[in-house]
Formats: sequence, structure tokens, C-alpha cells
Amino acid sequence: MLRAFAEGHVFGEPFGDGTPRVVWLHGWGRSSADFREAGELLAARGIASLALDLPGFGASPVPDAPMGARGYAELVSSVVREATQGEPYVLVGHSFGGRIAAVLGSRGETGLRGLVIAGAPLVARSASSRRSPVAYRLVRAAAKWHLVSLNRLEAAKRKYGSVDYRNATSVMRDVLVATVNETYEAELSAITTPTIFVWGVNDSDVPLEVARRAATLMARPPIVREIQGCGHLVPRDGTVAVVEAVVELL
Repeated sequence: MLRAFAEGHVFGEPFGDGTPRVVWLHGWGRSSADFREAGELLAARGIASLALDLPGFGASPVPDAPMGARGYAELVSSVVREATQGEPYVLVGHSFGGRIAAVLGSRGETGLRGLVIAGAPLVARSASSRRSPVAYRLVRAAAKWHLVSLNRLEAAKRKYGSVDYRNATSVMRDVLVATVNETYEAELSAITTPTIFVWGVNDSDVPLEVARRAATLMARPPIVREIQGCGHLVPRDGTVAVVEAVVELL
């Protein structure tokens, strides 16, 4: 059964009995359901956990205003304090949730014992791997010089933009734009919490090179676990590896 936090702004699914010792943060377009198997595996070991539906996903309502991962971190921080009641915990973040986890990890949150981050775009990909299609770049340049209408530019964004961008609407589209323009070098350099990266070797959305580059920026170098045969959906396809990382940090 889902529980409400932050006056109904965030919902989460608890697993096991007692105060959660693990908090799960899902990726963009996903929900707490991604961590259901992991939560059940930990519960079988007597470890309680809480999987959140981040605002705008699953059961949690869309936020009142656009914000990036840093804004989400403020809200998640209050939820974690409410849920864990000051007890030590491990924070697990996948993709978008990993961005939030990194921000919280840099702040020395009370009770935070460790971080597990999977498939999170913490640093920008190399220019060659993230270059937009030529047709879109031409339309964008023309719009900059007022040679095409804003409607034409918006149509190009819908056509050539990512699946996430095309599927997002209203506030969530602005949230996505704000988030993809963030990088977290400053946060990474401030993280001293024990951290384990769990990455799919076959992740084409956030390649392994991102994890390796992010690791070099951290004040306390993380353990990097490379999961063979796994792509971007690490919570689903690399569940056991994620659970073992959590247990190690606990």
C-alpha cells in the first residue's frame, strides 16, 4: 500500500517492517515499481525500504513549478527525513533518481550512510555522442535569427527530440529541459559518502564512459560495478547487483 509524504506531494511504496533503511529513487518516466523486486529481496533479509514515486511520476502529482534535480532534491530530502526518522539509511538512485541522489550526497544529509547510483547522467557525454540531428540544428539556428516561427521550432523539437521530451507535457517538459541542462561536477567533488556505481555495460542511454568520468571527479572515489548483459534499466535487469551493493553499504 502506498504511503503519502510531504502533505501528499510524494507517494511511496514501503517494503518490509519497521523504519526504512533504504530509499529508492527511480528514473525519468519510470516509477517506484522498478524497485519492487529489489525491495522484496531486501525485505526477505529483514531490511525495510521505501520506493518513492517522484513528483510527476507514478502516484505522485506533478510539481507546482518546473525545477531540475536540485529542486527535486529539496523535496526528497524532506520526505527522507520524515520516513527514516533520523535513522541511518542508504540512498539508491537510477538515472534521474541518480542525479537527485548525487545532489543529496554532496550535502552530507543526516543519516545518509551510503549511495548506490545507476545509469545516471552526472556529467555531459562527449560532444560526438550527443550531437543533435543536422535538420534540427538548422531549424534551431534559423529560429535564433527569427527566420522560422516558434511553432516551426516546437514542431522540430517534437520530431527530433528525445522520446522523453516528446512524451512530456506541460510542467514536466520544463522539468526535463531544466534537468538535462544540469551537470553535477560541483556535487561530485563534494561527495565523501561511500558510493557504489552500478552500471550496465550495454547502457546506450548513459554509457559506461559517463560513470568512469564521474568517478574521477569525486572527492571519495566510488566503487564502479560493471554489469555484463545489462542495459540502462539496471533496477530491472541488474536487480541482484543493486541489492548486493546496498547490503554492502549497510
